[in-house]
Amino acid sequence: MTRVRIAAALWIALAIVVWNVVLDQVIVLAGRQYIIEALASAQSMGPYVRINDWMRPAVARGFWLANAAAAVILAVGFFALRQATRSRRT
Repeated sequence: MTRVRIAAALWIALAIVVWNVVLDQVIVLAGRQYIIEALASAQSMGPYVRINDWMRPAVARGFWLANAAAAVILAVGFFALRQATRSRRT
């Protein structure tokens, strides 16, 4: 495997890891916010707060944020690889 292919594989691996971390963080934060709201709702004898109302939007938001973060990493990585291979040839 050439150095360029190894570097590309590492950028792709980084994008995958970041995608997973971003999605997970958004979902975890939404779960924590849901628990806080559910407890407040139960203590105030208000209407029951459903988890589905909190988690569905969080999953969609996390999916788009994760895709955006991974796309930025891939764009920067492949742009840097292209610049590095051009400057190496010159």
